[in-house]
Amino acid sequence: MEAPERGFVLAVLGQGADEREELAELEELARTAGVEPVARLVQHRAQPDPRTYVGKGKLAELKESYKATSSEVLLVDDELSPSQQRLLENELESRVVDRTQLILDIFAQHAVTAEGKLQVELAQLEYNLPRMRGMWQHLERLGGGVGTRGPGESQLETDRRLARRRVSLLKGRLKELGRQRDIRRKERRRTQVPTVALAGYTNVGKSTLLNALTDADVSVRNRLFETLDPTTRGFEHEGRRYLVTDTVGFVRRLPHQLVEGFAATLEETLVADLVLHVVDGSAPPERLSEQIASVNAVLLEIEAHELPRELVVNKIDLVDEEGRRRLSNRYPDALQVSAESGEGLEELRARIAERFAERFESVRLLLPYNEGGKLNELYALGAPIDEREDTTDGVLVLARLPRREIRRFASYVVNTG
Repeated sequence: MEAPERGFVLAVLGQGADEREELAELEELARTAGVEPVARLVQHRAQPDPRTYVGKGKLAELKESYKATSSEVLLVDDELSPSQQRLLENELESRVVDRTQLILDIFAQHAVTAEGKLQVELAQLEYNLPRMRGMWQHLERLGGGVGTRGPGESQLETDRRLARRRVSLLKGRLKELGRQRDIRRKERRRTQVPTVALAGYTNVGKSTLLNALTDADVSVRNRLFETLDPTTRGFEHEGRRYLVTDTVGFVRRLPHQLVEGFAATLEETLVADLVLHVVDGSAPPERLSEQIASVNAVLLEIEAHELPRELVVNKIDLVDEEGRRRLSNRYPDALQVSAESGEGLEELRARIAERFAERFESVRLLLPYNEGGKLNELYALGAPIDEREDTTDGVLVLARLPRREIRRFASYVVNTG
């Protein structure tokens, strides 16, 4: 196994910010990407320097510390401008990776499906396009005129043109895959199977919860962004089927390229009938509040904030009695569950069923034998059949139908009194 790269963490934080708390996420992202943070340097100021990111004195300190720690890559807890990144690379004579680039790298490692890989490539291209100038800066320094015309100058434009062409191609492919996904989604809608999306901060146990609810086999390794591609599985409760989709985990300041580029998994949240907002009950209270706020912000950005939502406090097996009481006081309507031990899962299934109960009505139908297709329609709707009796006149069933579908079967309704 290869030794991890040695990473040096750099950040500009506001006055009074807790650097340990603020940088914990970046350092966890680094480890997920295969980089071990060996040192950090923080400058407290209102805004990063527009040219050098940190001030001149801090830059000199950075160069000295970076060299002394034998670091191999600088990790910056912000999205750098192309000029800031180039300057830092020139000063350190080393690679500089900003927060967005780091997250994109992790996404590239974890994308599994063809669509996920295309989305990663698109996000990376859109991130790299404004930074391509740096590849040819040795020619640009010469200015125009003799010696600068020809292949060097044209190469930059050629690369940009090829990149833009690739971006257009990827967008076209993703649009086609989106249409196919929409067809599959409409098919699920047609069957009236309720859909539930798991949303939440990365690493709060959404995939473990999906596995526990549906007996799925989604990877649950303890790494950030382990799940990138949407995974949908089903479970039954009291004869009714429900679909549950695991979505990509959120982080603070999720790069905008990813909010747009990862439409596949975020759209599953957007079209769900119910969103289960899963949180880590074992996290410190301040971090838990921040994570909830971060997820709410992304749901607002993708216009999913008005969807019915349930807060689910996971990992309750790691919380003592006092901690559980505090969570109950702070989030009185939230369900406390443990996907690991199974505690509270039956209550969660019942809560999901309760959310959809009013959408269905029990109806007794008599379906003539010569119209057997109607019985198939019932099953296609996913309607639970509570009773079935074969009579001389046809099949007598007691079914729970979606209210808006009752009209289709109105002529077969029999008096239940």
